[in-house]
Amino acid sequence: MVQRKGSTRASEDAEELVRVPLHAILLADSFAQKFRPITLERPKVLLPLVNVPMIDYTLAWLESAGVEEVFVFCCAHSKQVINYLENSHWVSLPHFEVTTIESHNSVSAGDALRLIYERNVIHGDFVLVSGDTVSNMSLTQALQEHKDRRKKDNNAVMTMVIKRSKPSPITHQSRLGTDELFMAIDPYTKQLLYYEDKADPLKGTLSLEKMLLADKPSISLHNDKQDCYIDICSPEVLSIFTDNFDYQHLRRHFIKGLLVDDIMGYKIFTHEIHSNYAARVDNFRSYDTISKDIIQRWTYPLVPDVQFFGKYTAKLERQGMYRASDIGQSRSAQIGPFTIIGNGTNIGDNTIISNSVIGERCTIGSNVSIEGSYIWDNVTIEDGCVLKHAIVCNDVTMKSRAVLEPGVILSFKVVIGQEFVVPAYSKVSLLQQPTKLDSDEELEYADHSSGVVETPVVTGRVDKLNRELTCTLPEREAWSTSEVGAGGVGYIWSICEGGHEEEWRHSVAPIPVDKLTEVMQAADDDLELSTQDRNVLPPSGELIPDSNSNVSEDDDNEDSRDDSVYFEKEVEATFLRAVHENVKEDHVILEVNSLRLSYNMTSADCAGALFYSVLKLALETPSSSNSELLKNVASTITRWQKLLKSYLQSIDEEIEVILKFEEMCLESAKEFSALFAQILHLLYEKDILQEDAVLKWASEKEGAEESDRVFVKQSEKFIQWLNEASEEDD
Repeated sequence: MVQRKGSTRASEDAEELVRVPLHAILLADSFAQKFRPITLERPKVLLPLVNVPMIDYTLAWLESAGVEEVFVFCCAHSKQVINYLENSHWVSLPHFEVTTIESHNSVSAGDALRLIYERNVIHGDFVLVSGDTVSNMSLTQALQEHKDRRKKDNNAVMTMVIKRSKPSPITHQSRLGTDELFMAIDPYTKQLLYYEDKADPLKGTLSLEKMLLADKPSISLHNDKQDCYIDICSPEVLSIFTDNFDYQHLRRHFIKGLLVDDIMGYKIFTHEIHSNYAARVDNFRSYDTISKDIIQRWTYPLVPDVQFFGKYTAKLERQGMYRASDIGQSRSAQIGPFTIIGNGTNIGDNTIISNSVIGERCTIGSNVSIEGSYIWDNVTIEDGCVLKHAIVCNDVTMKSRAVLEPGVILSFKVVIGQEFVVPAYSKVSLLQQPTKLDSDEELEYADHSSGVVETPVVTGRVDKLNRELTCTLPEREAWSTSEVGAGGVGYIWSICEGGHEEEWRHSVAPIPVDKLTEVMQAADDDLELSTQDRNVLPPSGELIPDSNSNVSEDDDNEDSRDDSVYFEKEVEATFLRAVHENVKEDHVILEVNSLRLSYNMTSADCAGALFYSVLKLALETPSSSNSELLKNVASTITRWQKLLKSYLQSIDEEIEVILKFEEMCLESAKEFSALFAQILHLLYEKDILQEDAVLKWASEKEGAEESDRVFVKQSEKFIQWLNEASEEDD
């Protein structure tokens, strides 16, 4: 009998004897439109993410994880991807081979995998990822689990990597801007039993087949898992796509199709990561989130100051600032926290930049304000411009005093006229907006052979199943001044009916406070109705037919710790933005409250995280002695007293602040150790802490070990004074 292409070997012994190198299939086409209009001119995998093309993060991770050959499937802008790879260092690495597979008519991931099957290049287990994946996880354990399951059960065809990520209870989105995901998993075998990313939580019901519980002692239901879109597959996955020509989408069709197919009996399992990082750039919000994660070093070693790609690295400075060596910066310019300045960029007088990524060879004038934005290469921003939470592509020019409101996208070579204000969430491109929009599964396709579109005459082609849309731009002098201002060049794309909600949900801009308030009110109303109907979806947990359950809680505890660390980082970034941009306390409180809901934290957690951020700011203010450091602490606490007090409504929250201070003195900020008692007294004087909180903290330490009483002993005189004062009052 002739063995079918892509099928496993008949003999397990033969597989053991013949070593099959680990392969990966990297899809260099998203088959989606979420990054339009940018991706009409350049493929998504070549878009810069913190000044490095997305595909380089994916390839760097695969190479470090032990993959020996990567098949890069290219479709939209295939020539650009192939040319980039052929001229990159990836082609010269030993023990790591990058092979491109080109197609001009695939319109989905399913088409791509069917074509790869026909090429007969995969002969063993392989890793399936898209070229917009950022990860530092090791594949060793997940691969071994997959192989062990395969030896016992040939139907175990896929292992899906997942990670804990609580969705916002307000927007029902993850921090990556993706829809809340519902999964049912066998807690013992980790088999995936149910997958739904389009569920409506307000309906209050999830429909599960009774058969799921028939032979399972328990089922875990989750809405707090993130699909990392990293799959370890057996070769049968390719043949399944070939046998099911209607399978187009990896999740919507393939995963759900296998879960309901009770004839072939194929099974999908999950592998959950905890301390490692894995995420996919799916939309503009995840672009923003993952960029921040890279800057805050969650993706190490894939960070700006480690040369994993390219010629230049940026030097890490305090408060998460990275600067390349060859930049020109005016002495009066201010570079704020969590900001990267690329090589060859010049910054003028009194310009303020914070929480932003600036590419290479940019010219930024004087009195410019850039907040939370992504400026790519060769951009010119003239004097007095204001940019808030925007993406500005290569070779854009902003004339003097132009303004970008939150959520704006400027595609390649656009020119914004003098003093023109681009409205929030606008997309501006040299290409006119297509009159027909394909579905989100269909091909995002420009000219097969083109590079970035040139002006003044531009032709962009969107080719889908022999349908062509061609738009030709007029000469530069023919541009209408009403579109993007006098002297401007570009078209403002209109937002389709019902698209406004999608824009603010998936934008690089934070969700506006008024939108959050509106959504919260609507959710409260719906929840009240659902509660009356006794029809509310429960939180993640297990469905257990009997009382026997021995599933370990260690993973949950570890995930909770991960959430706490992420939460503290987000609060710190929010606080530093308030410091450098003079944001009002009320707005900071609204942002922190939103984070508290997203991460399911308490008011005490907020108090501890804000206190940590305030004291860290004081520590990073230059000082040459303990007395100067104490002065810095006093001035910083005085400045942010109202903010701290807003989260200190009870004794327990005040004790949390003292415990956080102890932790800082022992670990991250040992410089405060010698000043613990003095700062504790200062917090009391500033009315941050009440005497009851200090005395209760001290009394709770009475039975503790000596090592845990170090700061109580240091504060003995102050504690004694409080006790005596309390007795006098009595």
